[in-house]
Parts: sequence; structure tokens; C-alpha cells
Amino acid sequence: MNKVSIIGAGNTGATAAHWLAERELADIVLVDVVEGMPQGKSLDMMEAMPIIGKDVKVIGTNNYADTKDSDIIIITAGVARKPGMSRDDLLKINADIVGTAATESLKFSPNAIFIVLTNPLDTMAYLTMKMTKLPRERVIGQAGILDSARMRAFVAMETGVSLENIQCYVLGGHGDEMVPLTRHSNIAGIPLNEYLPADKLEAIVNRTRKGGGEIVNLLKTGSAYYAPSLACVQMTEAILKDKKLIVPCAAYMNGEYGLNDMYFGVPCVLGAKGIERIIEYKFDDAEKAMFEKSAASVKETHEALKSLVTL
Repeated sequence: MNKVSIIGAGNTGATAAHWLAERELADIVLVDVVEGMPQGKSLDMMEAMPIIGKDVKVIGTNNYADTKDSDIIIITAGVARKPGMSRDDLLKINADIVGTAATESLKFSPNAIFIVLTNPLDTMAYLTMKMTKLPRERVIGQAGILDSARMRAFVAMETGVSLENIQCYVLGGHGDEMVPLTRHSNIAGIPLNEYLPADKLEAIVNRTRKGGGEIVNLLKTGSAYYAPSLACVQMTEAILKDKKLIVPCAAYMNGEYGLNDMYFGVPCVLGAKGIERIIEYKFDDAEKAMFEKSAASVKETHEALKSLVTL
């Protein structure tokens, strides 16, 4: 059985464990600094397995040694931004948490592939790669699957068409400057910009960009976790089953799309080695402008990280 360790057993980490266990994809280790919490959640999950007839082991721990020989490490640990906290404050706190999670888990699983979910997403993936000194294939940020899924959900709500007929592609940084590609997105092969009137499409694009914030405002005490955790599980499954699945992921840019030394959301082929290939779309002028604006925003956060942390 494969082994997946999830660092951070809060809502997102525990829900990722739930989706993984339900799919019988791997034995799971839930790691958290809070004593008893990962142990309690994992025991509860283990007691659910007889009901659905899945033979997976789920253990909770406060000790990284229990993650030994993991195939995949998913990092969800971190704090959400609180009122009065600047982005730099959040950056520094989460950089410390993610840096520790990455380096400690690497000691016990030197061959693992890392999937990073903690915000600010692109920058935390960059930090993980730099601190572990792993090749870019093995450190992947989860963002584009979630953003694309949100867009698909909003298109389905607007049109009443089955989700199965709707394909959407959202690239760029995981934030307000993300790049929904309406020309490449389609309903049963018909481009979205031909299927929907411009004002409706623009409303969907704006709602997609602010999708995370919409949920934070509704919950008032936290952020989204069902869809983000499932997006991590889709990536995990693609890697464990060597599916060669093309999905948008945050990947380290090495000249692709004219970008260098940064993480950014682009279409990636996921297989047993992690990111096996980056696919380059041909953009029109409007898409290129959006893409460059998003890249500049992500680059700023990368530079802020470098001023706070020695990499």
C-alpha cells in the first residue's frame, strides 16, 4: 500500500485524509503539533473504514518519524490571515511553519513528492523547493485545480448544464490576479465566450477570482476545505497511479512562458515522477497581459519572502 503523510490535521488536512481513505489510495499519517487532535481524528476515521469496507490505515501523530517512507507529503499546515494581520506577517508565520514541515518530513522520506497547499500558495511552494533542495518535479503547489473547479461550478450554476460537459482552465497565481482562460474553456467543445453573453462570463470570472474570499466571508471563522483538500487528492491519485493527467498546478518556472525562478500556475502533466511536463498555451494579447500582471503580483510575494527568510 502507498503511504501519504499530511502535515497539518486541521479542516483541510483531515478532509484530505477522509477523501484519500474513502478512495483506498494509500495508508495515511496525519501530523499536527496539537497533542491528541490528529490521534483523535485518525481513530475516528479508522472506525469509519469498516462501514465503507476500505482497508486503509490512518494514524495520527505529533512525531515526524511516523511519516517514514512516505510516497507523498501534503503540506496544509499554516495559519489563516486574521484581522489586522498584514500579508508579510502571514508570510513570515507560514514560512516558519512550512519550512519546518518540509525539512522535517524530508529527513524521513527522502524520495517523497511534495504537494503544498498553505497560503500564500505559490510562495510557499517556492520556499519548500528551496529549503528541501529537491528538483522541481517533486514540489508542486495546488491551486489551479481548485480555481478551475470553482469556475466550472459557477458555469454550471449559470447555465444549468451538467458539470461533466464543462471544462475550465484557470492559470496564474492563486489570488485576485489569477487568469481564467475563457477562450480555452468550453461547454461540450463550444468556447465559453461563444456560449455565454459577455456580462455573464465576466461575472463568473470575477466570482472565480474571489472564490476563496466569498467562502471566508460566509464562514466568518475559517476558510474553504472540502474543495481544496479534494484537489490535493486528485493530484495525489494522478501521481500514485502514474496517470499523466494534465491539470493546472503551481510549478517552478525555468523559462516556460518567459518566467524564471518562481512558482506559477500552469498546465502540468502529473505522473509517477511528479511534474513530468509543462504545457505552454498560445495566448492572445489580452490573455498575455493578464498572465503578466498575475506573474508580477506573485513575483512581489516571492521577493517579500526573500527579504524575510534566508533561502
